[in-house]
Amino acid sequence: MEDVPKDQHGPPPASAALAETRLKGHIGHLTKEEESSFETFKQLCAKEGFYKPATEDSRASHDDGTLIRYLRARKFVPQEAFAQFKDTELWRRDEDLDALYEKIDIHDYQEARSVYPQWTGRRDKRGIPVYLYEVGKLDSKKMIAYSSSTSKSKAKGHAPSRMLRLFALYENLTRFVMPLCSAVPGRPNPETPVDQSNNIVDISKVGLKQFWNLRSHMQDASTLATAHYPETLDRIFIIGAPSFFPTVWGWIKKWFDPITTSKIFILSHHQVLPTLSSFIDVANIPKKYGGQLDFECGKMPVLDPQVRNCLAIAGGKEGEALFLTAPVRWIEAGEDGEMTALGVGSVDGKQRQEPVATLHSLATRVASHAATFQSQRTQNVAPSSRPTTSQGQANFPGQVPAGSQSASQGQVAPTSRPTSIQPGPSTNNLSTTSLQNQPIPPAQHMQHPMQNGAPPEKISMPPPPAQIERTKTEFVTPAEEPSEIQTLR
Repeated sequence: MEDVPKDQHGPPPASAALAETRLKGHIGHLTKEEESSFETFKQLCAKEGFYKPATEDSRASHDDGTLIRYLRARKFVPQEAFAQFKDTELWRRDEDLDALYEKIDIHDYQEARSVYPQWTGRRDKRGIPVYLYEVGKLDSKKMIAYSSSTSKSKAKGHAPSRMLRLFALYENLTRFVMPLCSAVPGRPNPETPVDQSNNIVDISKVGLKQFWNLRSHMQDASTLATAHYPETLDRIFIIGAPSFFPTVWGWIKKWFDPITTSKIFILSHHQVLPTLSSFIDVANIPKKYGGQLDFECGKMPVLDPQVRNCLAIAGGKEGEALFLTAPVRWIEAGEDGEMTALGVGSVDGKQRQEPVATLHSLATRVASHAATFQSQRTQNVAPSSRPTTSQGQANFPGQVPAGSQSASQGQVAPTSRPTSIQPGPSTNNLSTTSLQNQPIPPAQHMQHPMQNGAPPEKISMPPPPAQIERTKTEFVTPAEEPSEIQTLR
């Protein structure tokens, strides 16, 4: 390259790499005004039947990490955030999203994974998952095969097959990757759940015609994220831009909403490693971009040692491959706060729902987490809205009450689509060096009785109001080629 479009100012400022910058508007770091808006938003959602607060006997229907994303996306205006949240909940119901993720054919899921950004298995310096997207590998033959393939996955909604598979990838981000990155110790500010991703997009060796042919593919992902998975993107680093890119950037950026384009940074060759290394440790940057990580799209994620040491994965190498490349979600299993990864999806038409890994030592999160969280969350909250244990400690959405009984045998924990895993009870033994050798909990740790391993027939969601209108989200693409592409051909 190397011309960067005039309206895209190269790398982000150095301050953007600081955790303090990212934490603005996030749980545990809200201003008093933002706290007040958050409580108003939650009360509005509860009043309209789209949110169920936590009680002594049940979790909240949605955790705070999920809810705050909608409020950030709407600049902390509760009414606007509620409108988007309501539309998303209706969309989820219409498309039966919870059941889709439970039943999606694993082959369909892995096929979709091959044509969208892939998690490297690593995190940046702030604990955010790092994704890589090598666009040059998406040649016309591969994309035609993907677009024309018939999905084996069924859903009650009317979305096209390609969109169903894309939905599942976003579900994996919010139900598997983000909770894992939130729970693993060693990141700064553990009181704040991880609710975003950092993306490296490599467009080297991509021709002008290929860009145009990929327009609807890219637009689908951007439209879906903006409408129903807001604020899950931290930033995008575009590298390897060809010489004609500044000319076509004007019409490419029209495929994305303004919020997304403001998070895109186009790096010249000499800016790549200095910029990436300001956000990501060199050990976690792929080798082809000057780092030390042996990873490229199409490979299995390479878990960093800190994450891997906290996991006990069943089934050897084959089990680990499924754990990282098939649909998985987390459930709580055990009174000590351990989390179990439940493998879902379908294989040869048969649904699977089995423990595939255990995340140990959630108690390694700092002991002050609960106190810090309570201080932040109770400044503007009436005492009656936050249930307490008999010891006087506050219970938070998704947290197991201290001293509560473990799940009875044969049941699966209530699911609330968490983007964070709340801290477990304190422990005197914080060592994780031997955790990989610990056994996977047997199936009887699971909760909500299931027939023949099938998922629950009904999703535990509060019913929406009887009379409501939904603003339909349309997935559209430009009708014809812009004059720029015709000229450059």
